[in-house]
Amino acid sequence: MSTLPTSTAGTALVAVEDATQGMFVTMTIANQIFGIPVLKVQDVLGPQRIAHVPLAPPEILGSLNLRGRIVTAVDARTRLGLPPRSDSTEGMSVVVEHAGELYSVVVDKVGEVMSLPAADFERNPATLDPRWQEISNGIYRLQGTLLVVIDVPRFLRLDQAHAA
Repeated sequence: MSTLPTSTAGTALVAVEDATQGMFVTMTIANQIFGIPVLKVQDVLGPQRIAHVPLAPPEILGSLNLRGRIVTAVDARTRLGLPPRSDSTEGMSVVVEHAGELYSVVVDKVGEVMSLPAADFERNPATLDPRWQEISNGIYRLQGTLLVVIDVPRFLRLDQAHAA
């Protein structure tokens, strides 16, 4: 009997992803709850000092240093077509890895890890904002609100977001 490795360092472990399909790190962006699959999240950070990058697309806040690695900071509000955060509110970062690079998704607030039944997952409704449909796999209906599931590779297609 073989056992599954516990690390996902650079490999896709389909069996593990299937087993945790309904586990998400939740975050709030402009009073809306979003979720990123737990296996895509590398780290969660409090407010960070972000260095501005000249001539970067509007979604790119800049870069930050995470234990010696340069991480590109992406403003989730700008990427989702939402108004900017008030100056008094410092964002938090959810660090994800994509194509061998680290990205910090800057959100208003990070919540908890939620385990949701896979049977409750729904495809994006037609009434969901088109920019949100572009970056989402689907939704979960929670009591009084929706949890929009973020597809990390689609969220990080910044060249297409900038062209739109």
